[in-house]
Amino acid sequence: MQVQTKPRHYSPEEYLELEEAADYKSEYRDGEIVPMAGGTTNHNKIAGNFYANLKFALRGQGYDIYIGDVRLWIPRYRQYTYPDVMLIQEEPIYTGIGTTTVMNPLLIVELLSKSTKNYDQGDKFLYYRSIPEFKEYILVDQHRHHVMQHTKTPEGKWLLTDHESEEAVLELTSIKFQIQLSEIYEVVNFEEGEE
Repeated sequence: MQVQTKPRHYSPEEYLELEEAADYKSEYRDGEIVPMAGGTTNHNKIAGNFYANLKFALRGQGYDIYIGDVRLWIPRYRQYTYPDVMLIQEEPIYTGIGTTTVMNPLLIVELLSKSTKNYDQGDKFLYYRSIPEFKEYILVDQHRHHVMQHTKTPEGKWLLTDHESEEAVLELTSIKFQIQLSEIYEVVNFEEGEE
């Protein structure tokens, strides 16, 4: 007979203490600590391409752009996560001590993997939508030319636009920026092993 043990429930403070000492990153999901999957070279290339193009296009315009290592706190759902790319307008709002955790992204970009795509498109998007400043969510498929763009209307509705060809142009609505999918996927090898 197997005895099932109840998973341990961690406080946000315990999570942050463990995260500071850890050799790898984990997310915090309302008491549960979930190790993050390792990234592929495609994941790194796509995130880097998106970040670099945003950084270059928006320099000197009052935006902070972060890639992968800056933590996001979502108080309503008690979630700590590490978005692949985050853009904050003007000054970041920090939580806790230090400058490792922010709370006010305008735009979030997530790269979809087989292990995370359902979560990224479902619960994680629900959590992100609770952030008052959040206006646009971009989901990038790592294995083919496909970008999903969720934009918040002035009435508070979310609209989805699919971009599915190398020539397609992603035009953001939260900021003045556009990028062709061929630039997002520059030097990406779709034959690379799956994540």
